[in-house]
Amino acid sequence: MRLLFKPILASAALSVGLVGLVGQTQAAEITVVNFGGANGAAQKTAYIEPFEKMTGNKVVAVAYNSELAKLKAMVETKNVSWDVLEIEAGVIGRACEEGLLEKIDFSKIGKKADFLPEAIQECGVGTFVWSTVLAYNADKLKTAPTGWADFWNVKKFPGKRSMRKGARYNLEFALMADGVPTKDVYKVLATKAGVERAFKKLDELKPNIQWWEAGAQPPQFLVAGDVVMTTAYNGRIDSAQREGKNLKVVWAGSIYDLDYWAIPKGSPNKAAAEKFIAYASSPEAQKNYASKIAYGPTNNNALKLLDAKTLAGLPTSAKNSKDAVGNDLKFWTDHGEDLEQRFTAWAVQ
Repeated sequence: MRLLFKPILASAALSVGLVGLVGQTQAAEITVVNFGGANGAAQKTAYIEPFEKMTGNKVVAVAYNSELAKLKAMVETKNVSWDVLEIEAGVIGRACEEGLLEKIDFSKIGKKADFLPEAIQECGVGTFVWSTVLAYNADKLKTAPTGWADFWNVKKFPGKRSMRKGARYNLEFALMADGVPTKDVYKVLATKAGVERAFKKLDELKPNIQWWEAGAQPPQFLVAGDVVMTTAYNGRIDSAQREGKNLKVVWAGSIYDLDYWAIPKGSPNKAAAEKFIAYASSPEAQKNYASKIAYGPTNNNALKLLDAKTLAGLPTSAKNSKDAVGNDLKFWTDHGEDLEQRFTAWAVQ
């Protein structure tokens, strides 16, 4: 799947899509679950605080690490305490199929035509475009790596590497390091031979890998000198750069993706949850969010509100997405569970 970044027409009218936000007769308290860190801080400023001020609703933000087991337990016991959930593309399809999420009524969110096509899912609304990239500390690594082949080249670049502890993205990166062109990554990975090839390539690097699980860890590892290179969320590197850290990103071979807003099945505040998602999907709110962290808007109208410097740092820019791979949502919905189980077994061997 490739994301289709539509050209933005200057004459297009802005549509805020704020359906029924004002005039609520009764304030509610909703729980919004996100990935915390720099992302959570940007959401607090761009979405949560303005939404609270506009509606009188109280928003409680809770950080998690994509634990579907917790969501499943809530839904199955009919004891749901979450109202809005940030969820990754690789798991939203499975969560929807398993009945863990409410179906989205997009008429309560905004105009579908205003959004990237991939932002519109049966159980989710795309909230931002982000990339997993190769990152390094330019103060500690004087020769800049150019791609995943360099990431695997421990002779030229001795030292530890850090990767997220999971199959998704790592299998794709392994194939690119092994010479598979970006356009063919999922074609190869969809075969049994391709999966074997990816794990064999990971075997080569395994003794040099320091795993990360939370998005805040990669920049911390780089700054501390624990690793010479790492996979990382581009927004986390952007946040470290804003703090004065000399961290750099290699966009070639990056994997771009969407995160989605979803409503857990049985949310006690579904109507208020829909209003929050509508607000967070509006152009002005998404513009404010992208100004705080380098993740691209899903509402096309938000792009027209951003300055050139901000746009240049987003995964959606023409330069940064030129040799990138779009996460294949269907592939990971169909094969994710099996591949993650295999990866978990491989990682502990």
